[in-house]
Amino acid sequence: MSKICIVFDRLRAEEKMLQKEASDLGHDVVMLDAKITQINTDSKKEDYGLGDVVLERCVSYFRGLHFTASLEFLDIPVLNRFEVANVCGNKMFMTLLLKKHNISTPKTYFSFSSESAATNLEKVGFPLVIKPVIGSWGRGVMPLKDKDTMEAVFEIRDITDSPHDRIYYLQELVKRPPRDIRIITIGDQAVAAMYRKSSGGFKTNIALGADPELCEITKEMEDMAIKASKAMGGGILGIDMMEDDKNGLVIHEVNNTVEFKGLARVAQRNIPQEMVKFALDYIRK
Repeated sequence: MSKICIVFDRLRAEEKMLQKEASDLGHDVVMLDAKITQINTDSKKEDYGLGDVVLERCVSYFRGLHFTASLEFLDIPVLNRFEVANVCGNKMFMTLLLKKHNISTPKTYFSFSSESAATNLEKVGFPLVIKPVIGSWGRGVMPLKDKDTMEAVFEIRDITDSPHDRIYYLQELVKRPPRDIRIITIGDQAVAAMYRKSSGGFKTNIALGADPELCEITKEMEDMAIKASKAMGGGILGIDMMEDDKNGLVIHEVNNTVEFKGLARVAQRNIPQEMVKFALDYIRK
């Protein structure tokens, strides 16, 4: 019998599913709320009794990333590793790494001030999609279809002026069906996939009401997903693809603490059970 720890900052359906599957497999489970946990530079692994391996499942990217760093300081195995979480949590880092590994991804433009971004956008032409480099659930993702929209969005960013507002991530607007594809990879396997169909708007996030529909994983999808997983450093990931009318499949995002509630409703394989088994196999290697 092994002991597995599930770290969270908001207890969602996914974390409850992981807890149930780990318990059903006969393992001890520790549910740890990151928000109320303290770690210091004199802390030791044995002070916490977190068991053999940790699944880091924080909704907050920054909280989860720093918590992962703390656990690795204590020599506690964590999925996903700090390096993987760091890259996947920043869209610019993730996109650059995809391109560096020759993985098809939408053409993306980077600028480091609103003035430079405006110059670049007017040179490239409308529309482009602006995305915050840090963020999930489609928040802050919007098409810039004309100069008026661009100026309004850039003005808001200049006012808020958060560190990440100063990084302008502008991506080509891919001509595609009103859906994208989410594939969950666990290690070197693509275990399940779904179409996320738009509920009528621009975005396809399940959190925003998109409908999940089971997707059969083709050999091309599988190969691309595994290649992307390896490029990021492996672990448990959500690979998001679009069916580009011009370029075929393109990967536009790789997610670290991937949500799977929607996919679990339609998947043939038991996703949380596969995750638990992988985490325990991870420490036996």
